[in-house]
Amino acid sequence: MTGKTLAEKLLSAKAGEDVRAGDYIEAQVDVAMAHDITGPLAFQTFEEVTGGEGDLFAPGRTILTIDHHAPADGVQAANNHNAIREFAAEHGAHQYDVGDGICHQVLIEEGHVAPGDLVIGADSHSTTYGGIGAFGTGVGSSDLGTALATGELWFRVPETLRFVVEGDLPEGVYAKDLILRFIGDVGFAGCTYMAAEYVGSTVESLPVHQRLVLTNMAIEMGGKTGLVPADDRVARFLEAETGQAVELPAPEDRRSDDDAEFASVHEYRAEELAPQVSKPSNPENAVDVGEVAGTDVDQLFVGTCTNGRYEDISLVASVLEGETLASGTRMVVVPASGSVYRKLLATGEMATLVDAGAVVQAAGCGPCAGYHQGVLGDGDVCLATANRNFPGREGSMESSVYLASPATVAVSALYGEITDPREYDGLPRFDDHALAEVEA
Repeated sequence: MTGKTLAEKLLSAKAGEDVRAGDYIEAQVDVAMAHDITGPLAFQTFEEVTGGEGDLFAPGRTILTIDHHAPADGVQAANNHNAIREFAAEHGAHQYDVGDGICHQVLIEEGHVAPGDLVIGADSHSTTYGGIGAFGTGVGSSDLGTALATGELWFRVPETLRFVVEGDLPEGVYAKDLILRFIGDVGFAGCTYMAAEYVGSTVESLPVHQRLVLTNMAIEMGGKTGLVPADDRVARFLEAETGQAVELPAPEDRRSDDDAEFASVHEYRAEELAPQVSKPSNPENAVDVGEVAGTDVDQLFVGTCTNGRYEDISLVASVLEGETLASGTRMVVVPASGSVYRKLLATGEMATLVDAGAVVQAAGCGPCAGYHQGVLGDGDVCLATANRNFPGREGSMESSVYLASPATVAVSALYGEITDPREYDGLPRFDDHALAEVEA
């Protein structure tokens, strides 16, 4: 029999048996997450399954966040927030409130997820957790509600679509450019119900905050999960973030076997890649930045669970230091967590952004989903570090959203039009910047 993929290994461990792609299994869940939009419906299912008298399968590993309509943008949102608070208080779930941050950022930086875990979230970008070697996947509210009661959920073990990148990334090219290129190559549905696995010397060299970008956007090509094999860099990152030592699975359990079977393999040379921009209105519309350079931009948006981490916003601040936004443009910045927000304050980078003309807001998901905090109007053109650019995603159905890396967004802010970031000298490179490193 052939070897196993990383996805097959992770799910075999949680099913308690040897499983292969295509098998249907019941698997033990390690961590379950819901937020202010998906939580209330999940709670209804939980009450139906338990008859209103049951307990959570693991209160300390049930994580509830208030992040989408945060702060509340209306009465219904406020009521949903109260439902989250009340359920958490009644059942002992771990709850994060307004301003604490986006679910996927908070679960990692607060140490709720570890390599090898099976994490389900009632949010499609729960694929993010694969950036530290966990099997993270999004589920519906009803499935989540059932799992909250039972601690188990059924899965079909996915095939694996493998992306291999070798070599050194050129100046101005980041993980966001890699994933946009991958999505452009395989298409928006090219990885449907598969695991997207990212390997090669280029991926191994990426700091953890950039690995999370790859796994976060696996869903933008239909992926059931996204996976980067965990390594010592992940262990060091998590230890610095949480202050606790992290034990990695055995080496053979955190990578695919050499003779594993993949649905397909896509190979790249890093030095041949250019900065990417996804044109409206689908992430798969990825092109080299030169094809859209010169496109006028009304709004620049920096944030989301994809690129709202400290390193992303710090890069933008470094480009804007001593500068102002191009005339006629506006910039909305939304950190991915309260910890990121405080770090920007501590380092003085918050002041840099504000002095340049940016509006910095409380951590959350508002602009990305078009709820509040900076939605687009008719005819507006936005260049965003977000993950989706469907019609109406960030506001008006008559607006246009382009997706790019923080570097491309930052440099474009200086000119008011989409600009190749390689035209800017001295773009910073970041290694792992654990939030705990700058607390003073």
